Amino acid sequence: MPYYAVIDTNVIIAALLTKNSESSTVRIMTAVLSGEIIPLFHQDIIDEYNEVLHRKKFHFGEYAVQKILKAIKQFGVEVFPEPTEEIFIDEDDLIFYEVAMEKDAYLITGNQKHYPAKKFIVSPAEMLEIMKNKVEVR
Repeated sequence: MPYYAVIDTNVIIAALLTKNSESSTVRIMTAVLSGEIIPLFHQDIIDEYNEVLHRKKFHFGEYAVQKILKAIKQFGVEVFPEPTEEIFIDEDDLIFYEVAMEKDAYLITGNQKHYPAKKFIVSPAEMLEIMKNKVEVR
């Protein structure tokens, strides 16, 4: 059973930076590539991924960046959410939240404190546990 989820940028960064192939962030990205997780995106999310992944401090090669962006677009579903009227300290986080809300999907993030406390906002490890237990409803 596939799970629909918005993948926060920090999850992708952590997956690319770690040397631990069994880390929860790597396993989330593997689940995206295998079709277990269907990533939801909006062009603003793709733009953020692109901008952040190209930051010099990360030293990610162009091939890796393009592979990630292509996979999200190829295996994902583009969403055009309605505004939620929510106020966020970092307005860049709002689109991730709105896309998840629009499609009743999970939002997978390593920075849960950036979002309201909601059951659908989960860490990579929590998402893996949901998948392991085959939870169907969030």
